[in-house]
Amino acid sequence: MKVFLELGWFFKQEKKAYISGVLILLFVALLQLVPPKVIGMIADHINDGTITKGMLVEWVVVLIAVGLAMYGLRYYWRIMIFGSAVKLSRILRNRLYQHFTNMSPTFYQKSRVGDLMAHATNDLSAIQQTAGSGVLTLVDSLSTGGFVIIAMAFTISWKLTLICLIPMPFMAMLTSWFGSMLHKSFYKAQEAFSSLNDKTQESMSGIKVIKTFGQEQEDIEDFRKKSEDVVQKNMVVAKIDSLYDPTISIIVGISFFLSIAFGAKYVLNGELTIGELISFTTYLGLLIWPMLAFGWLFNIVERGRASYDRVAALLREKVDITDDDNALDVVPYGDIQYRISEFTYPGDSKPLLKDVLFSLKAGETLGIVGKTGSGKTTLLKLLIREFEGYHGEILFGGEPLQKYKLEKLREAIGYVPQDHFLFSASVAENIAFTDPTATIEEIEHAANLANIHDDILQFTDSYQTVVGERGVSLSGGQKQRISIARALLMNPEVLVLDDSLSAVDAKTEEAILSSLRQNREGKTTIITSHRLSAIQHANLILVLEDGKVSERGTHDELMEIDGWYNEMYVHQQLEELVEQGGY
Repeated sequence: MKVFLELGWFFKQEKKAYISGVLILLFVALLQLVPPKVIGMIADHINDGTITKGMLVEWVVVLIAVGLAMYGLRYYWRIMIFGSAVKLSRILRNRLYQHFTNMSPTFYQKSRVGDLMAHATNDLSAIQQTAGSGVLTLVDSLSTGGFVIIAMAFTISWKLTLICLIPMPFMAMLTSWFGSMLHKSFYKAQEAFSSLNDKTQESMSGIKVIKTFGQEQEDIEDFRKKSEDVVQKNMVVAKIDSLYDPTISIIVGISFFLSIAFGAKYVLNGELTIGELISFTTYLGLLIWPMLAFGWLFNIVERGRASYDRVAALLREKVDITDDDNALDVVPYGDIQYRISEFTYPGDSKPLLKDVLFSLKAGETLGIVGKTGSGKTTLLKLLIREFEGYHGEILFGGEPLQKYKLEKLREAIGYVPQDHFLFSASVAENIAFTDPTATIEEIEHAANLANIHDDILQFTDSYQTVVGERGVSLSGGQKQRISIARALLMNPEVLVLDDSLSAVDAKTEEAILSSLRQNREGKTTIITSHRLSAIQHANLILVLEDGKVSERGTHDELMEIDGWYNEMYVHQQLEELVEQGGY
């Protein structure tokens, strides 16, 4: 029952609804005692020959009234208890979603998307059932069972009641043992479902790659194995679950045998009337539900506890990047200075960045180039505080990044990553993601700056064309330019293009860069690229090699140095000449 204590915060929050529901439930349990007693009394009157038509009608009216009252009250306690359980599911779902949005990339590097989805669906359903059916079953089984036993003991025979309760301790021990096994098995079953969920999500996202390489059958076989694992682990749960009803049925059967055997003896001895024995056995029949409910309660509670443990563990994951207590609530502006002596990714032993020192004045353009894995993207992710833990500092407007509220810092930076993610929405909605209040004119202006406006007009429904999940219906270049338009709509103080022109041709690239120079005067731009033509106009160019700045300067200054930049620029110019036919 530990899970009920862990959910105590919610029960306190919804105490009015739960108290009302429990009180109604208790009243219903009391009303259930009336029919067996009435039946016994009528049986005695029939046996004594004292029954009359009026008396029979009177008791029938009482039974009908009790039945109608129970019907109505059962409706209301369901609203109170089950309605509150739905609220719990909503609260936990919102907490999880907010927690997910606050977590840093480090969290997502070690977490599987399918597993996170399983926490927000399957696990929450099990917890909701605990707060609904679990509470109902706990209160109903204890109240109904308690009231029935009291009625049996005090209105009929306490001796016969004690005899019939002899098998109950065995039931308690067995159901507790089953519950312990169920908790472990259900936890494993939920983990298997998470793995299957993750496999499904991954396969659907990568279906193009699977089909391109002809790996459909292998992927289907992998899915089949994971699905079979889910079935096997749930079968273990089902086998343990199936032990409850037979065990309880045997206990109930023994109790019925004892009641008939000893009850018949008491009737013959004159200690009980035949009507009282009928009432007693009817009451004993009412005990079947509490006994079954008690077994079902262990089932629900252990499932809920296993799921709550999984969700609680996830919510306990600490947010790596938070605001300082006295963080500035202003959008930063001004020069950017990097003074990083060393940065290592969490879990790695080798530093990725070393001795990165440079200054960029407000309104200037910075170009960052280097081989794959040299640290270009990492340098940018530190600027938007996706990662921290570096030795040194990064200043923005003369203040360390940590001095600004994270929300305000990111308002100042329009970041276009290498991986261009588009939502399954219209083109206009994707561009307006950074400013949902933007007018169509502002959206079109941003699209023009990104050189994608004419392409959009050729789409089936122009700006209202739904692009499909992750922009599946668009080319790589179109996705890149829509992502750039989305960032430009912010009109940010700093525009960061992380190799965001790789999928466009040289002519389109030049058009976009020319547009940016004309329309972003006085604002800072940072560009990383493998194609040097994209950054040759920059005020400062950094060449990164193994996480260090190996060369720095303007395009002309770097061309005078017989270094990597000079060699790569000449090489790319020759490639372009060959592509144009050698002219």
